[in-house]
Amino acid sequence: MRPAWALAGSPLQRKLGIDDSPDKMLQDMLAAGLFLNHVELAKRVAEKCSEAVQWTIDYLGVEYRDALVQFGGHSVPRSYQTTNGSGAGIVNAELKKLEELGVSVETKRKFARLLQDESGRVKGVEILDNYKFPSESSGQSKFIKAKKAVVLAAGGFGRDLELRMIQDPRLNEEVDCTNQPGATGEALLEALRVGAMPVQLCWIQLGPWAGPDEEGFGVVPQFSVPAACPWGIIVDPETGKRFVNELTDRKRKADAILETGHPAVNLCDSLGAEKVPPGFLERGLEKKSIRKFDTIDDLAGFYEIPAGALKETIARYNSFVKKGVDSDFGKPIPGDAQPLTHPPFYAARLWPKVHHCMGGVRINTSAQVIGLNGEAIPGLYAAGEVTGGIHGACRLGSVATADCIVFGRIAGQNAAREQAWG
Repeated sequence: MRPAWALAGSPLQRKLGIDDSPDKMLQDMLAAGLFLNHVELAKRVAEKCSEAVQWTIDYLGVEYRDALVQFGGHSVPRSYQTTNGSGAGIVNAELKKLEELGVSVETKRKFARLLQDESGRVKGVEILDNYKFPSESSGQSKFIKAKKAVVLAAGGFGRDLELRMIQDPRLNEEVDCTNQPGATGEALLEALRVGAMPVQLCWIQLGPWAGPDEEGFGVVPQFSVPAACPWGIIVDPETGKRFVNELTDRKRKADAILETGHPAVNLCDSLGAEKVPPGFLERGLEKKSIRKFDTIDDLAGFYEIPAGALKETIARYNSFVKKGVDSDFGKPIPGDAQPLTHPPFYAARLWPKVHHCMGGVRINTSAQVIGLNGEAIPGLYAAGEVTGGIHGACRLGSVATADCIVFGRIAGQNAAREQAWG
């Protein structure tokens, strides 16, 4: 899970003098999603995200930094970051609370099948106990009865090569993925088997800030997203020129990089690098997925960029920083931005990787899973990446955490209100 999440009209925004509202966030989500979002679901996320983050603070004890990040596609800075720069800042707090409540979290168990009664009501699950990933022959079948309902809180299918290629044949084995190895879509397929309505399964997002010089998610996103994109530039190494708004949404940025046919170079100076969360810059330098240079000439030489063209690009960008307006690509210039003139300089190569599946099962605003007949499947709720429609064609950065926690809470609350059966 990413260490940041978006929320509109927060106390921190008010403290920093940032004008924002749930409606502004909704409009940003719709614009990025090419207006394919299911508006009622996207609106619920935008309206409930501030309440949800306050719940993580007051109830779970999660700690956030006293600063906001502006992810690509957002019209203003609105994304909170955990103090440790990792999603573990939220997950560990959740696990601690579960322990306090006496709730056990079972591992080495794989979800296998939803169980239904004669009427079609979901009554429980079949799991494989002592499952050893990724051995499909491991584990013993066990059945767990649900007292009230089942909540599917699952991820996407970015690591299922066959399933993602069915939806988008371009995403073959040559395209890396940022997801953990278990993101293989079994929960989605099982929900479809019991009659759930699929929504927009072919919309699979590529993370444009991923690095080809490391496997999986890596550390380059922690350099690019909070630092090198807001406070630096992206250039085509063949021309030395910018070619995209560094703070546009993920789809537009990924498409622009892919159109060049080769990795881009994302760079910033020492002031921008200060925005990288603690430890990640050092890890990137150690892995050599991030590089450090004393001069722009050194940087240009290493990446085989025409030095004269790169210097002209930087000079032009610096003029935009001084006047606060990007006349070439319309990038929002951060209020505290300064010209790229403070060595040393840092850079990383970017090449998109499969990151998020916008499609999934259809849910309503109560997080009930909707069947092919347009009615809620009794006893079945869902939240997170396994659901579809919230983000449309493109999810904005840091809205996944808001989506997961907002609808996770809704699903849990409504499932708890179900009448016990059997």
